[in-house]
Amino acid sequence: MRLSQLLIPTLREVPAEAEIPSHTLMLKAAMMRKLASGVYIYLPLGKRVLKKIEEIVREEMDRAGAQEVLMPAIIPAELLKESGRWDVFGPEMFKLKDRNDREFCLGPTHEEVFTDLVRNEVKSYRQLPLTIYQIQTKYRDERRPRFGVMRSREFIMKDAYSFDVDWDGLDASFDKMYDAYCRIFDRCGLKYTVVEADSGAMGGKDSKEFMVTSSVGEAVIAYCDSCGYAANEEKAECTVEHKSDEEIKPLEKIYTPDVRTIDELVSYLDVKSDKFVKTLIYTYKDKVAAVLLRGDREVNTVKLANLLKVNENDIDFADEETVRSVTGANVGFAGPIGLKGDVLLIADAEVPMMKNIIVGANETDYHLKNTNYGRDFKADVVSDIRKVVDGDKCPRCGNPLKLERGIEVGHIFKLGTKYSDALGANYIDENGNEKPMIMGCYGIGLNRIAAAAIEQNHDDKGIIWPMSIAPYHAIVVPVNVSNDAQRNLAEKIYDELSKAGIETLIDDRDLRAGVKFNDADLLGIPIRITVGKKASDNIVELKLRRDENSIELNYDEVVNKVKELIINSI
Repeated sequence: MRLSQLLIPTLREVPAEAEIPSHTLMLKAAMMRKLASGVYIYLPLGKRVLKKIEEIVREEMDRAGAQEVLMPAIIPAELLKESGRWDVFGPEMFKLKDRNDREFCLGPTHEEVFTDLVRNEVKSYRQLPLTIYQIQTKYRDERRPRFGVMRSREFIMKDAYSFDVDWDGLDASFDKMYDAYCRIFDRCGLKYTVVEADSGAMGGKDSKEFMVTSSVGEAVIAYCDSCGYAANEEKAECTVEHKSDEEIKPLEKIYTPDVRTIDELVSYLDVKSDKFVKTLIYTYKDKVAAVLLRGDREVNTVKLANLLKVNENDIDFADEETVRSVTGANVGFAGPIGLKGDVLLIADAEVPMMKNIIVGANETDYHLKNTNYGRDFKADVVSDIRKVVDGDKCPRCGNPLKLERGIEVGHIFKLGTKYSDALGANYIDENGNEKPMIMGCYGIGLNRIAAAAIEQNHDDKGIIWPMSIAPYHAIVVPVNVSNDAQRNLAEKIYDELSKAGIETLIDDRDLRAGVKFNDADLLGIPIRITVGKKASDNIVELKLRRDENSIELNYDEVVNKVKELIINSI
């Protein structure tokens, strides 16, 4: 392809909307343009990258025995109501009605549609196991679209679903998909970690995420170098230290005028934050919960939502009026003793192990000192509901955990019978008995793979594409197109590379050499062949985008050298 003919409106300035390198570079390198918040147009180079990723995904899914289908993006409300998920997704789901006032949604995911297909078409155990997949656009009305395609309202996903006769069969299907995902991300040139994850609105029991390590990742990974344990922040188990052996002291009410926050209390009382237990008042589904947590800890809302058996979107901090009605005090003085009304009291697993703690007195301007679990209050539920922090003990071996940020690019679930039970997806076994199919679910974000690859492969000049997903493998750059020898040799090399099946660009624009080199670096094409002053001697310069140094080659060596570089890189 000739750059003079390619739709490639590169940008010199950093776009004001861009927050992270991949977003910046996808705009600057003319991969995409924003149409609306969280909605993007893919230009030719961006589309080529997505197509490369799609081909890798499709090859590995087919290799694993999965069969491709294509589902509609518009889903009837009846299917999601049948599974009970019509309201679970909350405001993230795009809902619409047709001219007959029938309800639909733009598919955020397709568990129900795949299950509906299989329950109607598969009847016998002889037709199982079965894994089917699609590559299709999904829609989610993100509250805050950000980071370009990392969190957008429209995105391309490969979602696959396995159907088995028993749990052993699901384990085998799950392992096949696990291996296929590893091959996909390896081929895409990504450095990734597989972590235990929360299943969220998808349901099911076992769940693993494939996380690309990146400083700009929205997710947090907790991992142990000693035993290999790894989990995302939503799922990471928090261990509890041994119970304090401190002697229990008499309860004491203390005056804390207008001292509301933990930081203010630490300063006012000159006591460390780990001696406090804060009481946070939440509302969920028209109910109220009071959550007890050590003063220096944070609530993990996913763990809390799972405990309450609601969606994370259903949980929110209570307003001032609700706080006053259940505590009898202003905001900032809530505590576990003497709460009013029907309030579910939840304590983090760490709280019963503490002694002589300071809590709110449920009286404005007062706190209680030397409060003790069991003697002064008792929770309705005790559970791990806090966020993991760096240095927490590994739940497997007890060594310190480390935290790192990551980008989720793939997620696999063992759904079990969640959807087959709800939708009646049954099969007849060899004895003529009807049984529910055992399901698995497997998703990959194609747009995120592209962005994650850029996050891990860029410098201050631009993108450094892995060979396997680069929009083109090589770019031929004649330094001066007005020079006959340079132009003719560049054209000759371009023709021969193209005929050899090598995806090649030629920068035939009449621009300064510096502009051409800057564009080549910005676009991230893996191999650059520069045709300059030695063109009359049939000598050119070959440089890999990720290397500083270049080599000189005779013109007749170029095709074989480029082939060798591509073969060794894919």
